[in-house]
Amino acid sequence: MQQRYVGASGLQVSRLALGTMTWGKDTDEHEARDQLTAFVEAGGTTVDTAAGYTDGRSEALLGSLLGDVVRREEVVVATKAGIWRRGSERLTDTSRGAMLRGLDTSLKRLGTDHVDLWQVHIWSDDVPLEETLGALDHAVATGRATYVGISNFNGWQTARAATLQEAVAGRARIVSTQMEYSLVNRRIEREVLPAVEALGLGLFPWSPLGRGVLTGKYRTGTPSDSRAASPVFAGFVDAYLDEHSRGIVEAVARAADGLGWTPLEVALVWVRDSPGVTAPVVGARTAAQLAGALGSEAKTLPPEIRAALDDVSGGAA
Repeated sequence: MQQRYVGASGLQVSRLALGTMTWGKDTDEHEARDQLTAFVEAGGTTVDTAAGYTDGRSEALLGSLLGDVVRREEVVVATKAGIWRRGSERLTDTSRGAMLRGLDTSLKRLGTDHVDLWQVHIWSDDVPLEETLGALDHAVATGRATYVGISNFNGWQTARAATLQEAVAGRARIVSTQMEYSLVNRRIEREVLPAVEALGLGLFPWSPLGRGVLTGKYRTGTPSDSRAASPVFAGFVDAYLDEHSRGIVEAVARAADGLGWTPLEVALVWVRDSPGVTAPVVGARTAAQLAGALGSEAKTLPPEIRAALDDVSGGAA
C-alpha cells in the first residue's frame, strides 16, 4: 500500500487508515484480529481509534493485538480525546486536565508509552482553545504523543487552532484534521479543505462511504443486518437516504458496472485520490467487509468518470 506524508509534516501513513469505531461492540476480538491481520498484510500501517469509542474497548482491543499481530513500531497508532461515553450518555470535556488524563488512560489501554498521532476529538465552546492546545503541547513535550491533530473542527476553527500553534516557537504544530467527506457529503470543500491546503495539514476523511450508503446496500431496501435497520444508528444513515443521495448512489453503481469494480471501490477511490486527502479512515464490522476496501489499492478512476461523479454529486453546495 502506498504511503503518504501527513500534510507538511514528516509523519508517513498508509493511504488507507483502519478505523476501529465498532471494535469491542459490533466487532469482536476475533474479527478485530482478522481485520488487523488483513490490513497489515495489505501494507496498511495506520490504525485510528479514540477514547470515546465503545467506552474505551476499542483502544483496549487494539492494545491487545499490538505486539502480537504486528510489532508496535510498524504501525502508526492514532487516537483522540475530548469525547467520552458513560453508557448511552455522551460527555465532552476538552480541558487540559481531562485531555491529559484521557491520554494516560488511552496509553494504558493501548499498552504503549506513546501514540503517534493524538487528536482533539471535537471543538468545545466551553473550554478556551488555548487551554486545549496546551494539552497537546504537554503531550508532545513529555513524549506521550509524537504528532498532534484535530477532528471535527469547521473552517475558522481549524484555521484558528493551527495559527495559534504556529504563532509561538516551541508549540506542538497541528499536522492533521479528521472530517466527514464522501460523494454524498462534500461540505468540507467550502471552508475546511481550503484551510487544510493553505495551512499544510493532512486530511483523514471519516465515513468515506457515506455511512455505508455508497456501497449500494440500500438501493432496493434496508437490509435487516444494516445500520439503517438499527434503532441506534438509523438516524445516522437516514440523512443519506434522500433523493439527492440516491441519484449519487445510482451514478456510482453505473460507474462500477462500466469499470468492472464494486460501488464501494468507486466511492472509496474517489475520496482517496481527491485533492488534499491523506488517508480515508475505513471502518468495517467484519474482515470480509474490510477486504472490499483493501481491494481498491491498485485502482485509479479514469478522469472522465471522476468528472462525471464530481458533476452529479453537486460539489460543496
